[in-house]
Amino acid sequence: MRVRINYDTKADTLRLIRKENASVTESDEEKPGIILDDDGQGDLVSMEMLDALRRVTEAKKVDFQIAG
Repeated sequence: MRVRINYDTKADTLRLIRKENASVTESDEEKPGIILDDDGQGDLVSMEMLDALRRVTEAKKVDFQIAG
């Protein structure tokens, strides 16, 4: 699975994109400042985190691990 991570320094938002070019049919703010976007089949397309610097230790650094 490919995931793209985008950090917007001006808006201070961190976005994880699971499906490129997918149409978002529903967006829900599951918790304050955490927005989940779904496609027509109910699959997660992306997740957006508002006020990222407050929520993430280092928003400009990404560590990647594969478990199992």
